[in-house]
Amino acid sequence: MIVLFFGDIVGQQATEYLGKRLGSLRDEHRADLVIANAENCAPDGLGLTEWQADALLAGGVDVITGGNHSWDSPDSVRALDNPRVLRPFNLAPGVPGRGSLTLDVAGEPVTVLNLADACAMKTVRATAGRFRPAFEGWRDADRRGTVIVDYHGDHVLEKQIFARTVDGEAAAVLGTHTHEATLPLHILPGGTAFVTDVGMTGPAGGVQGFDPGLFVDGMRGSGNPFAFGVPGLATGETVLGAVRLEIEHGKTVRLERLS
Repeated sequence: MIVLFFGDIVGQQATEYLGKRLGSLRDEHRADLVIANAENCAPDGLGLTEWQADALLAGGVDVITGGNHSWDSPDSVRALDNPRVLRPFNLAPGVPGRGSLTLDVAGEPVTVLNLADACAMKTVRATAGRFRPAFEGWRDADRRGTVIVDYHGDHVLEKQIFARTVDGEAAAVLGTHTHEATLPLHILPGGTAFVTDVGMTGPAGGVQGFDPGLFVDGMRGSGNPFAFGVPGLATGETVLGAVRLEIEHGKTVRLERLS
C-alpha cells in the first residue's frame, strides 16, 4: 500500500498548488491513499472552509485531518460534517466533528486517527475543558486494520514518546502543527514510521506561512508577538511538506520525503 501524506496546507494559494499537482503525484507514486492536514488552508490561513474541503476531496485527497484551527473558519462546522474531514479525536463528546475514519484501501481496512497534544490545543476556545491526553484517545479509538496517526502537536518530546509507545501497533505517526519540516525520517523497530513534523505545504519566507511583520512589531513593542493580531500570509514560493510511505501488513517498510 502506498500512502501520501501532506502536512499543514496554509492558505488558498497552497490549496490550489496542491490541487494542480495531486493528480500527477498520485499517478507517479501509484498512491492508494492520500491524507492532507488542511486546518490552515482557509484564505486567511486559519481554518478550513467547506468549499475548500470539497475541492480537496474532489481533487484526489481521500482524508482531511485537522488540529487546533479546525473550528476557525465561519463555516468550519459544516466542513466537519463531511465524514472524510477529521479533527483531533481526543476531545470529549459534543465537540463538532469526528476524529477517526476507517475506510477500505486496496481491499483492506485502514484507520486514519487524528490526535493532538495539550500544547497545540491550549488556545482552542471551542474545546476548553474538553481535552484528553493523546494516548487516552488512542486507547479509546476504534482502530481497525492499518492505522495511520496525524499527531498534531507542539511538544517534540511527547510526539517521540507517543510514537515509541504505539510502535508496532500504528503503521505511522506523522507529526503536524509546527509547519517546520524535521529532517530525520524514522522507521521504528516495530515497523511504525515516525516524522516529528512533516512540515507545511504553504508559502515560504515568513513565520509558519504568515508574513512576519506584525509578529516582529508586537515583539519589539511589548514583547508579545500577537499584540497586533495575526498577519496576512507570506508571499514566498509555495513549498511542499509531504512524505510517501510504503506499508505492508500494517507495518511501514519504506518512508521518504516528496518534493
